[in-house]
Amino acid sequence: MSSKKTFSSETANRYALALYELASENSELEIIEKNVYEILAIYNASKDLKNFIKNPTQSQMCQLEILNKISTQMNLSKITKNFLNILITKRRIFFISKIFQSFLSIASIKKGELKAYLVSSKNLTNEELENLNKDLSQSLGASIALDYKVDENLIGGLKMQIGSLMIDTSIQSKLKKYEKIMLEA
Repeated sequence: MSSKKTFSSETANRYALALYELASENSELEIIEKNVYEILAIYNASKDLKNFIKNPTQSQMCQLEILNKISTQMNLSKITKNFLNILITKRRIFFISKIFQSFLSIASIKKGELKAYLVSSKNLTNEELENLNKDLSQSLGASIALDYKVDENLIGGLKMQIGSLMIDTSIQSKLKKYEKIMLEA
């Protein structure tokens, strides 16, 4: 990966940091973090919303009107609602996903959490995820924020990444190793 920062990532980081500081100053960090998770979930689930936000031909008034209705319906905090309005008026709303991901990353770092990505071949129960999270937290001596996804292409096993540490116990990975060995022989 390149160490160069793109304009969009620098912009996203600046806005994310501003939102974090505003949330901290007003003691609403947990509320705004919850709002951000909810908005990201809706944004990622709705192609129509994503297209609406990313469409540069949409007028600011139309975007403000729609996002204010969504904010009211979702019962978002005043800070989150105002932040969305600023993103629209500054024509930065199309960075919303990057900004919110960056915000969550900043919040996680400030809380002393490590971000872990887990991909499994089958759906794990909440109890299994909690036990895994608890074991990892104890082993690493830090709180773990687990980002979990299911990928049925793995056939079996797990893939996990914590920082630069990658653990791959998937059958798919083992089959690729065997394929490589067979082709080299």
